[in-house]
Amino acid sequence: MVNKESLRKIKIGFVPTRRNIFSAYAAIEFANYTRDKLDELGVNYVDIQDVNDDGLLYDDEGLEKVYKKFVAEDIDGLFIANENFGTEYEVARLAAKFNVPVLLWGPKDEAPAPDGSRQRDTQCGLFAIGKVLRHFNVPFTYIRNSDISDPSFSRGVIDFIKVCNVVKTFRNTRILQIGPRPFDFWSVIVNEGELLEKFGIQLSPIPLGELTSYMKGLIENADPRIEETKQVYRKWCDVQITDEDFTKVAALKLAMGDKMDQYGCNAGTIQCWTELQAEIGILPYASEALLQTEGRPVTCEVDINGAISELLAESATLGEEKALFADVNCRHPENENGELLQHLGTFAFQTAKDRPVLPPSHFVFDYPGSAAFGVKDGTYTLVRFDGDHGDYSMLVGNAKTCEGPYEQGTYAWFEFKDLNRFEAKYVYGPYIHHMAGVRADVVPILAEAGKYLGVKADYFDPIADKVDAYWYGDLNTILDEDQK
Repeated sequence: MVNKESLRKIKIGFVPTRRNIFSAYAAIEFANYTRDKLDELGVNYVDIQDVNDDGLLYDDEGLEKVYKKFVAEDIDGLFIANENFGTEYEVARLAAKFNVPVLLWGPKDEAPAPDGSRQRDTQCGLFAIGKVLRHFNVPFTYIRNSDISDPSFSRGVIDFIKVCNVVKTFRNTRILQIGPRPFDFWSVIVNEGELLEKFGIQLSPIPLGELTSYMKGLIENADPRIEETKQVYRKWCDVQITDEDFTKVAALKLAMGDKMDQYGCNAGTIQCWTELQAEIGILPYASEALLQTEGRPVTCEVDINGAISELLAESATLGEEKALFADVNCRHPENENGELLQHLGTFAFQTAKDRPVLPPSHFVFDYPGSAAFGVKDGTYTLVRFDGDHGDYSMLVGNAKTCEGPYEQGTYAWFEFKDLNRFEAKYVYGPYIHHMAGVRADVVPILAEAGKYLGVKADYFDPIADKVDAYWYGDLNTILDEDQK
């Protein structure tokens, strides 16, 4: 179950609705049942009980009051609860005024009364609302018509909040770009203008020297945070480098964090080699690892789309799982569906199976400043956001850790259902060899968020039907299918 504090990061506008031809009393009754359930789940929602005597949306007067209230509250998503039939044009007009995810649901209708009459007509109203939302070009998510006690309702609401968090994070992303890409890495080329024009994603480029001179100043001025940061490292890691180099690692972490704060960034990326080593004599990966641990992703080789991939992965868990950022490197020597994902230390420390180490060097670069550990076992969601020629998508799917040879740096061996299919996706692109991952199954969350972001989910396994059914299907049926 998701931590309720994590749920409260997102604010939902709650819009119960009715139509006059059906029972207002029954609609009010079921709206209150819905409120009680949202309270039980710990959802942070803005109610509309003050807009009229019913606390329901069904006319233009109520629409304007609801709109003004939700604007003032700066909501992150809309939850339309169809409590009898619903006034489809009013909720569609409201939804069209906001550029936020929309959730649609209605409680299952009761059996007709002995005289053959019915107080509600909720399912039919869902059909009407869905059609009118389409007319208004409003994308939406729906939970199947069900009793409020059905587990699919609770799961659907919580997962919708995760979707809202992905959308909110993506649309408010600003990435600190430290230095230009290394010359040899043509694969990380991005179109800064397109990212801004299509998605509102901003880059804050600074020269490498701005970072390194700032870092040296922290050391020269004996910034007290350096020793505090070294203590944090000691809590997480076994430190096997000299104290001088350790001081540099801590100072570089602080410098990157301070620059992210200065430029208002929620993620970063850095030209990690080789000029950096000439200037400061260390690798940046252990510094990145601690920032990753704090939920501030920083990627290597100036991989802008890699940083976006990390933000997508972590936000889909409401920040409860931290990310790994890895090279997709080579096939397993024995497992035909096994693949190595590794890097020199860019995984969050929370992902470690055993106690991390800050080693003296790495076989790729003979410098201190890397980190080393294998990741926790489990099922991961792997994601890569990327694009070219104006088209963007995210490669996404699941893989399980498996046994494999020891590797220096941070690493994991993953077993795929069909590695050949996964490999082909990467070769044909538009993806490159970097990928983000979290120890959770958030594929349906990311796919649904993509609907609102204009970023299509591209699955490396044939799971599209299953992902769709995740939202509108019966929870027990989905669980049964997972076990087969």
